[in-house]
Amino acid sequence: MFLSLAHAMAQQGEGGAQGFSSFIPLILIFVIFYFLLMRPQQKKAKQQKEFLNDLKAGDMVVTAGGLHGKIVGLTDKIVTLDIADRVQVKVSRGQVSGQSEIKASEPKKKKK
Repeated sequence: MFLSLAHAMAQQGEGGAQGFSSFIPLILIFVIFYFLLMRPQQKKAKQQKEFLNDLKAGDMVVTAGGLHGKIVGLTDKIVTLDIADRVQVKVSRGQVSGQSEIKASEPKKKKK
C-alpha cells in the first residue's frame, strides 16, 4: 500500500512539470500576438493623439468622413473647417484623421 501511494505521488510531481510545459505554446502565441498586433496599434494611436494635439489654424486636414478643409477655428473638442468659399463646418476634433493632400486654394482673381 505504501509503495503504491509513493508511486502515485511521484507521477503527480511529473504531471506538474508537464502541465507548465503545456502552457508554453500559449505564452508564445500571446507574445507573438502582442508584437504583431497590439504594439503597432498602440504606436499608431499615440501618433494620432500627437497629431491631434499639434493641430493649429491654417492646417489643411481631412476628416474621417472625407471632408478636406482648412482649419479656421480650434477648441479643445471642436475644429472649424473652411471647406469652400463662405462655407464652414464644425467637426469633432477626434474625427480629423490626417493631413490633406490638397493645398489651400488661393482666392481666385476675377477677370474684368
